[in-house]
Amino acid sequence: MKLYTKSGACSTADHIALHWAGRPFEVEVMDAKSMKEPEYLAINPSGAVPAITDVTADGSPFVLTQNAAIMGYIADSAPEAKLVGDGSAQQRALATKWLAFCNSDLHPSFSPLFGPGAFSEDPADHDAIKAAARKRIRRNFETANTALEGKQWLAGFRSVADPYLFVTLRWADAMKIDLSDLANLTAFKQRMQDDAGVQATLKAEGLA
Repeated sequence: MKLYTKSGACSTADHIALHWAGRPFEVEVMDAKSMKEPEYLAINPSGAVPAITDVTADGSPFVLTQNAAIMGYIADSAPEAKLVGDGSAQQRALATKWLAFCNSDLHPSFSPLFGPGAFSEDPADHDAIKAAARKRIRRNFETANTALEGKQWLAGFRSVADPYLFVTLRWADAMKIDLSDLANLTAFKQRMQDDAGVQATLKAEGLA
């Protein structure tokens, strides 16, 4: 299995999950230029990360994009790592719920900060757009903080949702969003930073 990632992007979460899965993998760290090269566009025509390549049981090429799908594939490729729980429908549902929260609620809430021009062509609107985004981001992190009360991991067990939450916490730091009063998130972030797989990922992506 090979992962195509970009330093610090949402694909960094997949990179961490691959370390947690404990199966052999390759990784290629892309940049804005290489993501638009023909070789990569043949893998992912949208020119975005993440993407993975693998082979099927009969040796045919297999390509997968979209973060949530890739996370599920990583978890299912290494069931012994229990990245979607103990195999029960309930634990898989909990892992999927929190992965969906990170992918569909938390991640998109950053979009107005990263590119306010996509929401209004008038620069005069951009400060208000960013301010509203910061409030939405804060609410989402408060939800995660509450979920972590009395728990080490979002779903109650280590899952594919946790690397995604960690990556968004790094984005919050980069955007100078103060979350220091959210004690459960602060403790979670420290646990992640102390994790060997996280450290290996950050080093490989030039983020350590």
